[in-house]
Amino acid sequence: MSDEKLLVSFACQRCLQPLRLDDTFNYLNEHTLAELTLPVISNPDVDLESQATSVDHFVHPCRLSDSGNGINGFMLISDSGEVETISNQMRVRATLFDTLSENSHIDHPLCDECADALIEMLEQQVKLTHNDYDDYCEYLRKLESDSEDLHLDTLEQELHSLHDEEKRLLDELERMKEEESAIVLAIEEQERISQRLTQDEERYWRQYTSHRRDLMATDDEYRSVECQLEYTQSQLEKLKKTNVFNATFHIWHSGHFGTINNFRLGRLPSVPIDWSEINAAWGQTALLLAALARKINLTFDRYKLVPYGNHSYIEVDFNLLPSFKLTKFL
Repeated sequence: MSDEKLLVSFACQRCLQPLRLDDTFNYLNEHTLAELTLPVISNPDVDLESQATSVDHFVHPCRLSDSGNGINGFMLISDSGEVETISNQMRVRATLFDTLSENSHIDHPLCDECADALIEMLEQQVKLTHNDYDDYCEYLRKLESDSEDLHLDTLEQELHSLHDEEKRLLDELERMKEEESAIVLAIEEQERISQRLTQDEERYWRQYTSHRRDLMATDDEYRSVECQLEYTQSQLEKLKKTNVFNATFHIWHSGHFGTINNFRLGRLPSVPIDWSEINAAWGQTALLLAALARKINLTFDRYKLVPYGNHSYIEVDFNLLPSFKLTKFL
């Protein structure tokens, strides 16, 4: 019954298959325990506190010996002596596997297949390590043999040559710096010139725009004056062709009466006409006669026409003769 319970006490830490351990794991002497406590691979100490800011949480490695009585929380119901023996065996085995896990990067226990695979992997790593060791040894021997062939004179010549090259490069660097400074100054000067030219260009464009606006305004004014001149010339030609006297004094007839500016000259017993209209007509006649006299520079000897609307009159030898009285004699 004890053997059947031990079948499921431990599992392989890689493939998780249940393990049945040999009875020799039940008892460990001091010599065996001392050998197991020796580290298989030196594990570097890691300060977890200094890495607390970059680690979210840290999971401690599993320890089989911390699981209560070594049976992962399960209690075997049997005789007290048998239970104590099983508990002691479980504790010894858990301590063994914890010691092995702490002294290497590999968690224990392992099954035969995983152990063989692990051994094969370790042998491959050992082989690669031996190859690296051989390569390093060969490289070291080569370096030692090359160092014996070097001559001090050659090294001094190379050093002198390097010093000369360094001096030449420093001189060239200094010359390049001077050229760079000159180029920077030239660029600054060109930038100032470019800025000045830009300002001049803007000023010229403003002047051009102003002159262009003035030119357009002058052109509009010229066209307006030209149109006014054409209109004035056309009116002048029209006036030249117009008879002023015909336009001012319209002489026609109305029935039995002659008219001037639609005012009738005279009356008949059968057609009575108001004297104010007749006086106005004779006033227009006196005005026309005076205008014609001035036009032809005619001067009357005894008579003087005084046009004064419907109150016009004629002076005869400096005697007043109202024009409306003339109608009484007609």
